[in-house]
Amino acid sequence: MPVALWVAQALLAILFTAAGGMKLIMPPDALVPLMPWVVDFRPETIKAIGALEILGAVGLILPRATNIAPALTPAAAAGLACIMAGGAVVHISRGEYPHTIGNITVSAVALLTARGALRSLSPH
Repeated sequence: MPVALWVAQALLAILFTAAGGMKLIMPPDALVPLMPWVVDFRPETIKAIGALEILGAVGLILPRATNIAPALTPAAAAGLACIMAGGAVVHISRGEYPHTIGNITVSAVALLTARGALRSLSPH
């Protein structure tokens, strides 16, 4: 696998582990200054998003690193891109247009990572 793909996967994994960990560990009230959108969601939904982000981060690294079910890596990257697309929709609905730039950027990196990981599975 190309080094650039591993770097992208690692950076995405760090980002989603941190963001997901905060959503899982911190109470919703403590998240409001960092993520004002949480006021629109039930605490269980916020925790579920955090769990999905952490699972996605693990899926970016572990399958390819262990060569056990490596097809899960592009699936994880695509799933994380979907989470970011959903985040963009939430920010747009709240009128938080500048925040959508980050969501779209991370989503694009995740999609490119999914494509690269998928291509690395096929024999050359």
